[in-house]
Amino acid sequence: MKRRRLYERAAAVIFALLLWQAASMILGQQLLLVSPVRVLLRLGALWLEPGFWQTLWFSFLRIEGGFFLGLFLGALLAVISSRSHLIETLLWPFLVAVKSVPVASFIIISLIWLSASGLSVFISFLMVFPIVYFNVLQGMKSTDGRMLQMAEIFQMPWRRQLFYIYLPQVRPFLFSACSTALGISWKAGIAAEVIGIPDGSIGERLYEAKVYLSTADLFAWTIVIVLLSVLFEKVFMKFMKWGFARLEKL
Repeated sequence: MKRRRLYERAAAVIFALLLWQAASMILGQQLLLVSPVRVLLRLGALWLEPGFWQTLWFSFLRIEGGFFLGLFLGALLAVISSRSHLIETLLWPFLVAVKSVPVASFIIISLIWLSASGLSVFISFLMVFPIVYFNVLQGMKSTDGRMLQMAEIFQMPWRRQLFYIYLPQVRPFLFSACSTALGISWKAGIAAEVIGIPDGSIGERLYEAKVYLSTADLFAWTIVIVLLSVLFEKVFMKFMKWGFARLEKL
């Protein structure tokens, strides 16, 4: 079944590339729609350019740093809010504002307070935090009340309740939150770099490609972003599954 699904997805990718190539040939304007062949050739050349890996590392560290910060604080405050209605109420207006205000507005406002190099960390954190918070809080609140009553009767310590009652309940909510937040952190982080234009970032390279009308570079860097995002998500989600499996054996 897995092999068949892999073949189907590969066929879908090939079909999309053929459509792209056909559209590029029909249009006949490489500036408007560059062919996938030229994009792949440019992508291969990018790997050999000086500074390419430094650019990847610059953006990767900041965007994923914001993701991990949002994951940690979102989960921590969700656990605290599940135990304290006051904390949940105090956090509510800030979280609603973060969910409602457009990302571009946050980026421009944040440029008043932060340097361009630190902007993607903050914006990535800001997008991840409410996703993790609300999902973990929902998981905590949906815990079986009978299990909690049993834990109270047997005077189970809070730490053991967290590991053996809450964590199994929160797990699907946390997995869903991380899967969504990882993609959004990259979208928001790169958008912040394109607007803030920090030196040595992927956002700067995208901005330069737009200024110099280098469509092949624009598509090539976009593919790099997609590959980075997807690969890190796969690795991180596998690590999370391994971590939860280890916790269940304790």
